[in-house]
Amino acid sequence: MTEHPTIAGEGFHPHLPAGQDGPPRPSLNRLHHIRADGLDGDTAQTGGMRRFAAISGRTVGSERLWMGQTHVAPATSSSDHHHGESETAIYVVSGRPEFVFLDDSGEGPREVRLVAGPGDYIFVPPYVPHREENPDPADEAVVVIARSTQEAVVVNLPALYALPAGTD
Repeated sequence: MTEHPTIAGEGFHPHLPAGQDGPPRPSLNRLHHIRADGLDGDTAQTGGMRRFAAISGRTVGSERLWMGQTHVAPATSSSDHHHGESETAIYVVSGRPEFVFLDDSGEGPREVRLVAGPGDYIFVPPYVPHREENPDPADEAVVVIARSTQEAVVVNLPALYALPAGTD
């Protein structure tokens, strides 16, 4: 096997174009450190919960990823919603959040409740209506969320059911 010398500026990342259209974005040619106290609360929201962006197009210039935290207050349920075309991965940091969705793979739709705890993961496929609940009367539930889209896509719904295509 022939080894090639490593040359600064070549190899593992593409060179960015000199000019970009639209608002200035943070540099994509360096690492970014987002401190716990530097999360951005100015993001898409759903009633009953609070989302905070850490990694997004606006905060670090990401193009295909969004990551942040969601906090659900004690004895609170979020509104029903889905995340459009985005895949969502959830990691439970604290609390015992419950994730509720309708399973229509059987004879008729039935409500399913996934009870999670610290260290657990949940995967939410695109367009699946769901809600988060925190039945604990004293402590909030905190989760870390990663999405396959640049921003926190949230489509709030009037109920926990799949809407016909094109009506979201």
